[in-house]
Amino acid sequence: MIVVATEDFEVYHDIVTELRGRGVEFTTVEPGDDVPERTTVLVTGPDDEVDVPAGVARVVARPDAPRQAVEEVVTLLRGGEGRTVVGIDPGERPGIAVLVGDMVVATFQVPADRAAEVVGEELADATDPLVRIGDGARLVGSRIIDDIDAPVELVDESGTTPYLGAGTRGMGDVLAAVNIARIEGERIESRDIEPTAGELQRIKDRSREESEANRAIDETLARKVAVGDLTIREALDEHGEE
Repeated sequence: MIVVATEDFEVYHDIVTELRGRGVEFTTVEPGDDVPERTTVLVTGPDDEVDVPAGVARVVARPDAPRQAVEEVVTLLRGGEGRTVVGIDPGERPGIAVLVGDMVVATFQVPADRAAEVVGEELADATDPLVRIGDGARLVGSRIIDDIDAPVELVDESGTTPYLGAGTRGMGDVLAAVNIARIEGERIESRDIEPTAGELQRIKDRSREESEANRAIDETLARKVAVGDLTIREALDEHGEE
């Protein structure tokens, strides 16, 4: 049984909201009160003074990180600690999945330029974390790898996107990220990519679509975009000055 015991209203509100959102059963007591005999995990705030019975695990929830505390609670209920692994299916809006042990504890789909930031936030308190990223979308993937401050493995993502039935549109990248997180890859520090002619042309086409004057950037600027030195918007600004 999970028991929440805190005098911190912010912690109480956020922890209860997270637990209810995940469908996890719990009860609450006042700090200092006896906890039920069947208690296995006791959740408190950082400043709560409580007596923790033998055999009960205490999870301290910070006001700014309720979800991380609930993830720790769920992991304990599932049998103890597990390694935190983040899977990334790269693309313009990468799918991101966070696993603790074999359990998926969080998923995201964000613009590519925010992927490393999200990963960093998820791994902030993790011990011995690992990031696994698919080998597709080479240009975007290489930029994400360069921005991640954690061990990275490059994974063959062939076959990681599952068949999507009715009503599951938009979930493919996230589900692929879950599968990528579970596949052992090759440890890498960075990934140097020479853009292909087709990749450069796609960048030029995107720049034309975003240009108010319907003008595409040249190959030199497209190459800078490809390797992450410029955004398309910055390249268009430079192009306009030439």
